[in-house]
Amino acid sequence: MSKFGELIETRVPVLLDFYAEWDDASTTMHPVLRDVAAALGDKARVIKIDVDKNQELSEALRVKGLPTLMIYKNGEMKWRQSGEQDANTIIGLLKEYV
Repeated sequence: MSKFGELIETRVPVLLDFYAEWDDASTTMHPVLRDVAAALGDKARVIKIDVDKNQELSEALRVKGLPTLMIYKNGEMKWRQSGEQDANTIIGLLKEYV
């Protein structure tokens, strides 16, 4: 969990994508998140977290639906939503915290 603290304690916003390879909605989001990362470059970070490999973290953050997206900045959660989102919506949200 201390590694998680290092991930979210940054000045640039961090988008966390909690996903599972067996979940269709999660895999649908992969190209969308690549587009988000490409559009924002070094102004934000996009980090994918496999819930099957990170069960303790997923439980601690009460991740129920997939995909679950969260935006953190300076260690504080700024936004959270489960379900698919389009790239423009996510880019707009991240730009609020740049």
